[in-house]
Amino acid sequence: MNRTSPPPPAEVAPAAAVLLGRARDVSERMALRIRAQVAYYGSEDRVPFVELGASCRDNTELVLGQLVDRRGADLAPARNTGREHARRGAPLAELLHAYRVGSEFLWSELAALVRAADGITVDTVASLAAWWVNEGLAAAAGDAYREAASELALQRERERSALVEALFTGLLTDRTTVWEAAQVLGLPTEGPFVVVAADVPAPGREALPGIESRLLAEEARSAWRLLPDLQVGVVAVRGAGGEEAALRVLGRAAGSPVGVSPPYAALQDTPRALRLARLALSGARGRAAGVARFDDSPVSLLVAASPEEAGRIARTVFAGVLKLPAAECARLLETLEQWFAAGGSAAEAAKPLYCHRNTVRYRLRRVEELTGRSLRDPRAVADLAVALGALRLLPDGPA
Repeated sequence: MNRTSPPPPAEVAPAAAVLLGRARDVSERMALRIRAQVAYYGSEDRVPFVELGASCRDNTELVLGQLVDRRGADLAPARNTGREHARRGAPLAELLHAYRVGSEFLWSELAALVRAADGITVDTVASLAAWWVNEGLAAAAGDAYREAASELALQRERERSALVEALFTGLLTDRTTVWEAAQVLGLPTEGPFVVVAADVPAPGREALPGIESRLLAEEARSAWRLLPDLQVGVVAVRGAGGEEAALRVLGRAAGSPVGVSPPYAALQDTPRALRLARLALSGARGRAAGVARFDDSPVSLLVAASPEEAGRIARTVFAGVLKLPAAECARLLETLEQWFAAGGSAAEAAKPLYCHRNTVRYRLRRVEELTGRSLRDPRAVADLAVALGALRLLPDGPA
């Protein structure tokens, strides 16, 4: 933002010239005042006194030089100060407070010298001071600070997004690199972790808005990446009950199914965990919103290890069922799934299906006929259980 100062009254010039001749002393006392009154500047580690004094002198000579010969005000030093403070992460409020304290000090020194000058009142000096505090150096520094802070935030977000992408794609393999990535992402270097995958409602929109801060409220740190079709994240679930707490947060935030991997220990294993989370999500599509965990069962591991082969086997076993109209196919597969969940009880399987147990038995006989496998043969039951589990976990489902 370009700012121009009001023309100073010519009568102020003599007093300003006197102070300009004392610039070294004035700026040193200004720096001492700032150090005493502004907490951030009270630490030599944060802002060395030599640096603070040099900045005070630049600003003192800038302001007084304009008052002496009406030279143009070069606000570059203030803008540089604002940018540097943003890069350091210094609070903007403390920077502006320092400018207010410094300005008040300088204008009080000037007011003391012009009290006896003809045609100059302390009110005139005060009005000039108000401009410099509100529109001059402080405003220029504040504008530059905000611009630099926005640039840094975008840069950090780009770096963070690139690191999360590298984490998920397996590009981070060296232990040192993984450790550095964990530091930048705010993740612990050791697990357990889980990976989360959720379908986005539309490209560019998050499936789990605000999830990082919601997890952090439960002391679960996480890092997220928004893809065209998915929102994926790695969540640290350390401590007793950490995984359960994270799953509760995810369940409350989910507006659709969310796939979650099994816990794993090393960040290097994140790509495999993402694969398992996506499989869990695939198996849950079409169901009610909530968390779908990837089960470490033999069926799940089979599909994860060889999804193409698992799909071929599952479609071979259910070839006859899959040829049926979609609604009938889904009905038979759901009945078989509920029968397995009920431990082989037709009566219990009928309850969640809202039908009579005889209807369940009829549908199971249809499955037997279409697959050529008897539900009284343990080996055939095992084949059907594995094939059905693989069918549910495959990315494209039973199609």
